[in-house]
Amino acid sequence: MQSVLEKFGIREENPGVFCGEWRGGGGKIDKISPIDGRKLASVHTASDEDYETAIARAHEAFLKWRTTPGPVRGETVRRLGNALRDSKHELGQLVTLETGKIIAEGEGEVQEMIDICDLAVGQSRMLYGLTIQSERPNHRLMEQWHPLGCLEAIGKNSTDRDCCHKNRGARLPRDRS
Repeated sequence: MQSVLEKFGIREENPGVFCGEWRGGGGKIDKISPIDGRKLASVHTASDEDYETAIARAHEAFLKWRTTPGPVRGETVRRLGNALRDSKHELGQLVTLETGKIIAEGEGEVQEMIDICDLAVGQSRMLYGLTIQSERPNHRLMEQWHPLGCLEAIGKNSTDRDCCHKNRGARLPRDRS
């Protein structure tokens, strides 16, 4: 299993915040495997400055993302799904190390993320909205889909990640505003 950590570049100590660059000026958390009690690695959490920088950069990225056509956003999510597919076995092993689940369950969690990506790609091509009758004569209201904004997901385990990837993953290419 050590080779899985090496494949993903997980070292003895790791920065835990990514915002175009890896940062981690906050406290250190040791991740202990529930399988055998061994320390897998340490993660440096965000300092206040790291957090503010990450939020600011996420908002900057959102301003660009929201003007990107839905099918192009869908293509980005498709590439994410393919990257997950390419590393499904190793990512499943990583889930196993972190949570103590059997490998089949770890791979199942990765497959759920892949399935959500596939759903999102299909949804990105269905950027239609409702046409609604107006009270004004010869006038119609149109519903349009647009990304809403940044999402902050903080979690300590796979259940928290499940919530994020299942509930938000399908909404990446299209959100209702």
